Amino acid sequence: MTRKTVLNETHRRLGAKMVDFGGWDMPLHYGSQIEEHHAVRRDCGMFDVSHMCAVDVAGQGARAFLLRLVANNVDKLKTPGRALYSAMLNEAGGVVDDLIVYFVGEGRYRLVINAGTAEKDLAWMADRIAEWKLDVACVPRRDLAIVAAQGPNAKARVWRALPETRAASEALKPFHSVEVGAYFIATTGYTGEAGFEITLPAGQAEEFWQKLLDAGVRPAGLGARDTLRLEAGMHLYGQDMDESVSPLDAGLAWTIDFSGPRDGADFVGKAALLAHPQEKQFLGLLLLDKGGVLRAHQKVVTARGEGEITSGTFSPTLQQSIALARLPLESAPGDAAEVEVRGKRLAARVVKPCFVRDGKALIQK
Repeated sequence: MTRKTVLNETHRRLGAKMVDFGGWDMPLHYGSQIEEHHAVRRDCGMFDVSHMCAVDVAGQGARAFLLRLVANNVDKLKTPGRALYSAMLNEAGGVVDDLIVYFVGEGRYRLVINAGTAEKDLAWMADRIAEWKLDVACVPRRDLAIVAAQGPNAKARVWRALPETRAASEALKPFHSVEVGAYFIATTGYTGEAGFEITLPAGQAEEFWQKLLDAGVRPAGLGARDTLRLEAGMHLYGQDMDESVSPLDAGLAWTIDFSGPRDGADFVGKAALLAHPQEKQFLGLLLLDKGGVLRAHQKVVTARGEGEITSGTFSPTLQQSIALARLPLESAPGDAAEVEVRGKRLAARVVKPCFVRDGKALIQK
């Protein structure tokens, strides 16, 4: 049965085109995906991301649990409010899920995990707690909603809607969070633009959404969210990585901390990563020829060997087709490539896997 967020009827009243996304009934767009994309890059847009699952991790063993559970090092979170991007790995070094860890306070953390993997993730965590015999509880917070306001004017619009949150959130650096009454406000996001992700009680979500509408924030759907994240070079679980893919081959080496052991134990998957070094480069592609759009699973041919696109789209900001791809290990930005599109080979260029951030193109066409 398809699940619904608390804002489902609100999306329908606004004329959203709804689609099944990982078992959730979610808005694809509200009329124009392109206009929603540009609104986020140039002004402000908002997304209902309540299908994502917040999980509160608490107890005397919370820190020890996360030190072993995720590949990044939660000891980097020295002060309450700091956040960390990481991944849970299996014993073979594949990615169970990518997630954000927020340090709330001593013995208290909040994870945000992907919607489509939530039940699998929770079962994985429960099994690890039982295996390691730690005093820790992982509680999924389906009583909460999450709304992301993103864009150069996003913070100002949120403060217009929630003026009581400005004093506490105005000085927040990227990847930080603060609790203001019922609101958990974080400077994280999935678009490459400034803004907030606001977690709040589900019963207050409709009122908050309306306040943002009244403040001039444009609703945006999954379509714009995907083109925005791809322009920003951000990964999508199930496309750019999964349990069969090493994070080293998925461009996630920067999220792994090999120091340790941590509290006498290594994180899950560390031994496998050390035994199986990186085999692929995770890079970007810019299509040079006309007459096609880069899509997932298309074959890439280079002088160094073959690769495969993991995510591809037409970039509304660059007005050119772009992609993320796993390529031969020796590949580097500037290399020439060809992509097989509908039986033809189209010319492309290998680039750094980030195309647009903060409204600015980061590559030369």
